[in-house]
Amino acid sequence: MQTISNFTKSDEYRNTIHDLIPGGAHTYSKGDDQFPVLSPAAITHGKGSHVWDVDGNEFIECLGGLASISLGHAYEPVVERVTEELKKGNNFSRPSIIEKEIAERFLANVPIHDMIKFAKNGSVVTTAAVKLARAYTGRKLVARPAEHPFYSYDDWFIGSTDVKSGIPNDISNLTLTYKADDLESLRQLFDQYPGQIACIISEPEKFSVLPENYLKDAIDLAHRNGSLWIMDEMITGYKTAFPGSYAKYQVEPDMITWGKGIANGFSFCCMTGKKEVMELGGIRRTGDEKLFLVSTTHGGETCSIAAALATMDEFEKNDVVGYNQALGQKFMDGSRDIISSHGLSHSIRNMQFNWHASLGYFDQEGNNSFGLRTLFHQAMIARGVLFQGIFCPHYSHTEQDVQHILDAMNDSCQMYKKGLEDGYEKYLVGAPIKPVFRKYI
Repeated sequence: MQTISNFTKSDEYRNTIHDLIPGGAHTYSKGDDQFPVLSPAAITHGKGSHVWDVDGNEFIECLGGLASISLGHAYEPVVERVTEELKKGNNFSRPSIIEKEIAERFLANVPIHDMIKFAKNGSVVTTAAVKLARAYTGRKLVARPAEHPFYSYDDWFIGSTDVKSGIPNDISNLTLTYKADDLESLRQLFDQYPGQIACIISEPEKFSVLPENYLKDAIDLAHRNGSLWIMDEMITGYKTAFPGSYAKYQVEPDMITWGKGIANGFSFCCMTGKKEVMELGGIRRTGDEKLFLVSTTHGGETCSIAAALATMDEFEKNDVVGYNQALGQKFMDGSRDIISSHGLSHSIRNMQFNWHASLGYFDQEGNNSFGLRTLFHQAMIARGVLFQGIFCPHYSHTEQDVQHILDAMNDSCQMYKKGLEDGYEKYLVGAPIKPVFRKYI
């Protein structure tokens, strides 16, 4: 397999970008400390499942815009609908008629909810949902699973992580944690803070198959304790099912937050909810105290809404979810066989699901190893696979793409074995990847 070794222009980019942009990117997950030195620093363009970097190197992209790509880069039906809207104008002083169209279409697919609110990123709508829950219940505390890595860049969440610099403890102490997917842990939390928890915010599926009836029982438990349940479907939406896990498990959370793949990479996120909760953010309750929910100049941007509508069209016409999950299963089965054939099942482990398949990397003693992780990614990237440890299949990925990824993985396992035996330092160029959520730089 041909290898990629020229990253000259990427090195030049890396040497200047941190003087212009704090962190070098606008999402920490895209930062230089999340990739090997021998990797593309910036992408010039993408088409389908492939992307090209500033040196002209071509890669199969595995995570698709941090899981925001559900159909493919520059996917024609989406591009055409966006172009059509752009010709009409992209933002106005009053709502565009397209806002009513997307509201009706989206809510038709989420019949348990009555109202919708748009935004440009996930942090805005998760924070808005928390604000609504606090206003509705008159309570302060928020609870979330301790193991889940990210819900928002806002204080209520970041204050509960290791990267809480700049956030007063008074705010951090308002967010509680419990053990993910553990009903007893959640029950104990309610017992410890009776009548004080406004809401639970949780992703419906994160690490492993849920215990039977867990979601229904957990939501019932929250409601018995006077709390609302916010289901964060940023990642699961349009991946586990269409439109998401709430339908798959037939449960009724009070609010759901949506994003990532619902507009095929365009910046459209939203929250849906029951009318009695969502109406608190409205302006029809004359005389009542006003709740300032979400107010964004670009929330109704027509081109992103057009992308969401076109994406919805494709999911309604085609079995996109089934296709994507079949490719994900091919990756999981193939990677498991390859890892086993190299005798590395103890060191590289398949995790998560066929719609978001990730790998875990461990040393000889079973400890999580960022050095070996980085070495493996360095080898994958050299073989034309832009890999961050996760394969999140989308509609433009092909079986040939998956086979190429698996072939690259077969070669990369040989490098991993050398790193295990001789130490990754002997083969890794540059420093290992670091956790995003770390206390010190």
